[in-house]
Amino acid sequence: MSTFEKVVVIDGKGHLLGRLASIIAKQALNGQKVVVVRCEALNVSGEFFRNKLKYHAYLNKRCIVNPTRGAFHFRAPSRILYKAIRGMVPHKTARGAAALDRIKLFEGVPAPYDRVKRMVVPDALRVLRLKPGRKYTTIGRISHEVGWKYQDVVAKLEEKRKAKSAAYYQRKTALAAIQKKAIDSKVDALKDVNSAIAALGN
Repeated sequence: MSTFEKVVVIDGKGHLLGRLASIIAKQALNGQKVVVVRCEALNVSGEFFRNKLKYHAYLNKRCIVNPTRGAFHFRAPSRILYKAIRGMVPHKTARGAAALDRIKLFEGVPAPYDRVKRMVVPDALRVLRLKPGRKYTTIGRISHEVGWKYQDVVAKLEEKRKAKSAAYYQRKTALAAIQKKAIDSKVDALKDVNSAIAALGN
C-alpha cells in the first residue's frame, strides 16, 4: 500500500484487528481512501472466552454521573474496528477527523464493492503474523455474544453473494474458453497475415 489508489478495498477476513487498524490509520492520515468489507471475519489473538471477558470488562466502563454521556459500547464488528482505528488517529484535530472521513467499514460485502477487486494486507494477516497453533477469536462471534443482532442476516446475504459470484465466474470462464477456441481455429488462416505484420516490425 505504498502507492496511492483512488480507493483501496480491503477484505477483512483473516486479518488481525489491531495490526490492520494501525495500517489503515496510517494510510488514512496520508490521504488514502480505504474501504474494509467483511469486518465480521476479522480475528483477534487469544481464546474466545478470554476476549469475551475483556469485552465485558469494557462494558463496565461508563460515566457514573450520567451514563448517557458515555462510554459508548459499540457492538457491531465494523464499529469495533472503527474504535480501534480512532484510537490510533488524533481524531479531535481537523487532520484526524478528515482521516476518519476517508475510512468506510462494512459487515459483509455491500453492493458497490461486490464487483470490485479486493485486496489483503500481508503485514496484518493472521496466518503470517500469528504463530501456528495459537488460539484466536473471530470478532463476529464476540459481537454476537454481546448483543450484535445481525450475524444471521449478514451470513444469509453473504451466501447469496457467493452464489451470484460463482455463477458469474462460470460464465466468465466459459466465455474465455469460447474466445480461445475461436482464436485457435483461425491460426492457420491468419498465418500469412501475422508473418507479414511481424516482418514490418510489429
